[in-house]
Amino acid sequence: MKNRVPIIFLLISFFFQNEINAQASEELNVVSTALPLLNIGPDSRVGGLGNAGVAASPDANALFWNPAKLAFLGSGKKSGGISYTPWLRRLVPDVELMYANVAVGLGDRAGFGASLRYFSLGDITFRNENAEEQGTYRPYEMALDVAYALKLSKNWSAGVALRYSLSDLTQGQVVGNMQTKAGQTVATDVSFYYQGEVNNLPDGQKGQWLGGLNISNIGSKVKYTESGDADFIPTNMKLGVGYNWSLDRYNRVVALFDVNKLLVPTQPRRDLSDDDGDGDRNEILENYIVDPDIRGGKDDNVGVVQGIIQSWDPSAKPRGTEELFEEFMFNFGAEYWYDNKFAVRGGYQHEHQNKGNRRFFTLGFGLRYSLLGLDFAYLFPADQTVRSPLENTIRFSALIDLNQILD
Repeated sequence: MKNRVPIIFLLISFFFQNEINAQASEELNVVSTALPLLNIGPDSRVGGLGNAGVAASPDANALFWNPAKLAFLGSGKKSGGISYTPWLRRLVPDVELMYANVAVGLGDRAGFGASLRYFSLGDITFRNENAEEQGTYRPYEMALDVAYALKLSKNWSAGVALRYSLSDLTQGQVVGNMQTKAGQTVATDVSFYYQGEVNNLPDGQKGQWLGGLNISNIGSKVKYTESGDADFIPTNMKLGVGYNWSLDRYNRVVALFDVNKLLVPTQPRRDLSDDDGDGDRNEILENYIVDPDIRGGKDDNVGVVQGIIQSWDPSAKPRGTEELFEEFMFNFGAEYWYDNKFAVRGGYQHEHQNKGNRRFFTLGFGLRYSLLGLDFAYLFPADQTVRSPLENTIRFSALIDLNQILD
């Protein structure tokens, strides 16, 4: 894959999250961040559930969706997982997301987890402004996580995660006369999980409510140059509920619903008009960067804490309360289990068209046998005018019962 260095940033934006309708609109105002890797669901089980995972039952992948779930793994339970997701497979053969994790139940009241995420953009030949080759490199992003969870009561738990992330997109190349560097940050998650009592229903059926909250990626901004501005990482709130419905000894249905919101300030509307009428585009861009004339919303060049607060402020949005509600993403998922050994899944994710328009359906299935569990997921867009880097791609995950290997 060959390209010039400045184009790499556009590629990253497309690869990860800017699946936007090409039609220009004054209302289109996507909330973008650095390190979008941190918000990509890595495993195929929840991938088949439309990414509704914050309240799903605990497994080795709980650390990403809700670290507090680790407290409900069970005493002495040890499990691991690996996941593989091809990315933009229809266009390039070597762009991929890989995820490995381990989770351990610490007695009846606590749990521990660790994971590694790695996103490779494949081999890219960098070129300067004169189209001269500067070498072939493999840009990447990665995140290393550790988490601890503790039961607060029989039904409630809380968890925290610590995360180191690195984004090396340009391998130290000079871009626009600026020396680039890898972006690095440390962040944390704060989460809660609810696992209700199992209630008896008519005809021998049973039901159980589930719930979860995870505020993830609370951390410092990242910089890719010494002199450039720092970018927010994708601080995010996941809030979800679920219901576990056992029809009989062999048949079980789980329904899940999540709400997601980026806790990052919205870009204001700025006036980029040519004030003196000479048509100097460079002058316009200089005014935009140095002294922006904000016509709607508030300046998004703020600190992390203020940015979280400002993300909820309607007056900080160019279109006020209407735009605030557009920034909520909704995820729905359902899975049917037979004898806890075979699962069929479906899901749907909905994002407003002015905020990225990532709307898609998902399908998946899972198998559990002895020490091994396998999950597969498939995605197809709900709007054919908006493409997804995961469409027509089969995602794969494996869960391993480490107790049967280590004990």
